[in-house]
Amino acid sequence: IRPDRQTLYWSATWPKEVELLARQFLYNPYKVVIGSQDLKANHAIHQHVEIVSENQKYKKLVTLLEDIMDGSRILIFMDTKKGCDQITRQLRMDGWPALSIHGDKSQAERDWVLSEFKAGKSPIMTATDVAARGLDVKDVKYVVNYDFPGSLEDYVHRIGRTGRAGAKGTAYTFFTAANARFAKELIGILEEAGQKVNPELAKMGRGVPPPPTGQGGFRDRGRGLGGGRSWN
Repeated sequence: IRPDRQTLYWSATWPKEVELLARQFLYNPYKVVIGSQDLKANHAIHQHVEIVSENQKYKKLVTLLEDIMDGSRILIFMDTKKGCDQITRQLRMDGWPALSIHGDKSQAERDWVLSEFKAGKSPIMTATDVAARGLDVKDVKYVVNYDFPGSLEDYVHRIGRTGRAGAKGTAYTFFTAANARFAKELIGILEEAGQKVNPELAKMGRGVPPPPTGQGGFRDRGRGLGGGRSWN
């Protein structure tokens, strides 16, 4: 091995886990940052956060779909593969054109689901974080965080699947009491992007316990587009 060999690592993000690996394998490394290291969301994305309880989520999702479904592509994120399949199965039983993508599916299955989603044949796709990074699908109009991710960095990457290439996008997030530890940082991301902060989320950011059940809804904020299930 040449003594003057150089190793370059390229990453769109720099989480602590990657930094630790780099420190283990690199000698006397230099870090070059292009842009800001601060965690920021795309300002072209309208972000809406609703405080809900776990057992309210599916009903809230259906209500939201009834408001926004107009044939546009909708990407719904879940934390687990099992949850992804369960919600997809329930949506299809209720008449919604949904398919799922996650790590337990074969590459052929994932390719087929993605092609159906891209073509608009199945305008609703549920996914785990396998689709949060590197997925480039044009014209994803809405992202829904059915489950809040395990980090704010993942949140930014998830909602970044919409509002791409100069387009506008909208992200809806279900936020539960179990996610309260992320409230303060999430508020910071919302405020930096000029978004309105849900009063209930603001209270959680100040350490006030959330109400026993979610109140209000996305429909109350006037974001509904109508359209029902007329995706054909």
